[in-house]
Amino acid sequence: MQNKMTKLKIKSGDTVKVIAGDHKGSEGKVLRVLTDKNKAIVEAVNMVKKHTKPSAQNPQGGIVEKEAAIQISNLSLVTSKGETTRVGYRMEGDKKVRFSKKSNEVI
Repeated sequence: MQNKMTKLKIKSGDTVKVIAGDHKGSEGKVLRVLTDKNKAIVEAVNMVKKHTKPSAQNPQGGIVEKEAAIQISNLSLVTSKGETTRVGYRMEGDKKVRFSKKSNEVI
């Protein structure tokens, strides 16, 4: 069973790069973070085809392409300069901020 107090270093809106798996090298923006599963959904990465039945919202039905979740361990944050980095936390005054361990800049 997973520890419920796991601190995820990636948040919605971050730009990330896939560092392992089938989509290695792909970059995109994080749309959603699934904290209970330690996964994230990244824009235009890990696209899967899903078959849908006709419904009121989609009367035609058919095959829909959508993003599938990726393990957070396979993602790395991208800095403003475009390089991947690890994330650290530090206190600045009375605020806790995330910073890039490679360039030491606040994210």
